[in-house]
Amino acid sequence: MNKKLKSKETDYLFDAILSLKNKDECYIFFEDLCTVAEIKAMAQRLCVAKMLDNKHTYADISVKTGASAATISRVAKCLNYGAEGYTTVLKRLGEING
Repeated sequence: MNKKLKSKETDYLFDAILSLKNKDECYIFFEDLCTVAEIKAMAQRLCVAKMLDNKHTYADISVKTGASAATISRVAKCLNYGAEGYTTVLKRLGEING
């Protein structure tokens, strides 16, 4: 865990997210919290992570998601050297191959 990220405010945000009970509540909360572009960018990065795990090429991922090479590379770096957040979520969603 990144110690620079840890704070009372961030804990409060994560507690708020964990309190949500269903997708509708998530849509409502995130629509108030984030811009549409921010939500779409987060969703795109998760799709990129899934496709990278499924061994898709950068070109294929870019075409299917619209993600830039820089975004794909950043997600790949997180998958390979990050805190395993993507891996944890993909496993729990039953989407992980590796």
